[in-house]
Amino acid sequence: MSKLTEALTKEKTKEGLPKEAFAIVEDPDDPSTWKLPHHTKAILRALKGRLDIEKTVDWDRMPAAIAALSRGGYRGERVQASEEDIIKAARHLAAHYEKADKSVPDTLGALI
Repeated sequence: MSKLTEALTKEKTKEGLPKEAFAIVEDPDDPSTWKLPHHTKAILRALKGRLDIEKTVDWDRMPAAIAALSRGGYRGERVQASEEDIIKAARHLAAHYEKADKSVPDTLGALI
């Protein structure tokens, strides 16, 4: 991969967020496949080593991300993803709860 291509890839965002801010990233080069944002824009600083990534978790967005993984979905709609991606996302979100010393929501517990 050329340096120019790498630079362009690093700059891709969705809603101003890099792929690392999403629990599901089906195609790292296609922001339309990134789902369940759960970090603030401060994640950009964390990726540069200037901030602990756990401090960038957007706790206000977490309930919606968790609901979207559940069978009932968020506002009645479950995230469109493979069962494998849903389980990986649930584990990822649960890890944020554990690192923050918060109880893992039952919805995530049921998925993992």
